[in-house]
Amino acid sequence: MEVTLLGTGAPAGLPRPDCPCAACAAAHGPDARAATALLVDGTLLLDLTPGAVFAAARAGQSLGGVRQVLLSHPHDGPPLEVPAGLPQPVRVPDGRELALLTGHRVRAVALDAPGTGYEVSGPDGQRLLYLPPGGAPAGTAAGGATGYDMVLADVVGRPDALAGLRAAGAVGPTTDVVAVHLGHDVPPGAELRRRLAAAGARAVPDGATLVVGAYEDVPDVPRRTLVLGGARSGKSVEAERRLEAFPDVLYAATGGSRAGDTEWASRVAAHRERRPGSWRTAETCDLVPLLAEDGPPLLVDCLSLWLTDAMDSVGAWDDAVWADEGERALRERVRELTDAVRATRRTVVAVSNEVGSGIVPATASGRRYRDELGRLNTAFAAECEQVVLVVAGQALVLRG
Repeated sequence: MEVTLLGTGAPAGLPRPDCPCAACAAAHGPDARAATALLVDGTLLLDLTPGAVFAAARAGQSLGGVRQVLLSHPHDGPPLEVPAGLPQPVRVPDGRELALLTGHRVRAVALDAPGTGYEVSGPDGQRLLYLPPGGAPAGTAAGGATGYDMVLADVVGRPDALAGLRAAGAVGPTTDVVAVHLGHDVPPGAELRRRLAAAGARAVPDGATLVVGAYEDVPDVPRRTLVLGGARSGKSVEAERRLEAFPDVLYAATGGSRAGDTEWASRVAAHRERRPGSWRTAETCDLVPLLAEDGPPLLVDCLSLWLTDAMDSVGAWDDAVWADEGERALRERVRELTDAVRATRRTVVAVSNEVGSGIVPATASGRRYRDELGRLNTAFAAECEQVVLVVAGQALVLRG
């Protein structure tokens, strides 16, 4: 099957009319997007949008062979004008299957939000899933043992939909995940590509024609990532965002509960509220066994608190202990951790503070902590395929 994307944007398009935001201001040229619509093998049109005939012509296609037009979600605004020669658009009831004369089969997939998803099987057996904006399959409504060759979905708005498809086995390493319904929630261009690649997805420009089942362009998700940043820089949000499209993530929280500290409790609660419900949390600084286990992705937040615990355990704050055996013991702890990162088979995203660019601490113990955190970050980063520095909420890729 071949799929031509007549549009890849949100229902209001990108840029949105009369929107003054920075993302809309930057959305021009190939980053400008019309509302999403798909033409499958020139015979099936998924979602009819204004200007579909001209969009097809610009892509070198014609709507003259379309035999079925299916709508996936409620359309706001005035009624759409159906171009002459096109069948009347319809929405298929959930679970209903259509068999087209061209050999394509379409099944309507029930969603957890208003709208309908469509599973399309081609004459040669390729399978794609198209989801409307803001929608995710309800329960086990989509998938199957064989999985999909291509998924076109609202990856930015509903990363949990992709996580659910992965958990069900409907999306695998060779599934081409294409982000559609793209709006101004993420700045276009390099930032959009970076965020999607971390989720194992990609974006293509309007008018692109894709071959279903060709997975050469499926991005490789970095197996080990270190996210650095200062206080309130957005580093934890960046780390969590990288894994929100994956199921059953294990969140290793190294900060502990700190009984009686209400300010710390509110910080912990804010972090927990951001996490998807399918994630598990382990309050621990014993990271080496977790890295040695096979399992779902591991998010460590954060290494700076792990270092505090490690320095506590070896007595590193005392000058005499540090000079006697504390330094050697801490170096061994760091080596064990970085060796475990090198050997791990899990996908790992770790967060750490970048503290060496500010005021020099006034105490010897403060300077010791600053120096050891710099050494830990350097050693950990050396074992990671990707290293990211977050400044004022903006992620700068240092490696990968």
